[in-house]
Amino acid sequence: MAMSVGDADEGTSMSDINTTPLVDVMLVLLIIFLITIPVIQKSVKLDLPKAVNIPTQTKPENIIVAVDAAGNIYWNEKRMSNRNDLLERVKQSAVIKPQPEIHIRADRETRYEAVGRVIYTIQRGGLVKVGFLTEPDHGIRGSR
Repeated sequence: MAMSVGDADEGTSMSDINTTPLVDVMLVLLIIFLITIPVIQKSVKLDLPKAVNIPTQTKPENIIVAVDAAGNIYWNEKRMSNRNDLLERVKQSAVIKPQPEIHIRADRETRYEAVGRVIYTIQRGGLVKVGFLTEPDHGIRGSR
């Protein structure tokens, strides 16, 4: 079975291990894993949207809010003295029908906190269409 003892007339025992039972056990374990893995992977069935990169169409009514590395805020290239000035501009634009879109451009070195404050101010002002402008990734990572 597991070990072959040898012939009776030789007087020596043969100590080779029979690997057939080991292979049988491994195949049974493989089949068990193949059956149970699909059962373990439970997830909610969703029809996820397809991502399409559409270039931004710049319209004259679009507003560009820029945030530089120092946290300074610009409204269509005009520097805002503080966030209250930005809030007043956003409130004035929020009453226009249809509402314009705000595109946020932030420097790579800008702190997340500064961008978050700009988004919060825009939200408080009442504008709902907010987007982020980025440079396209040309496959070069880490270069400036």
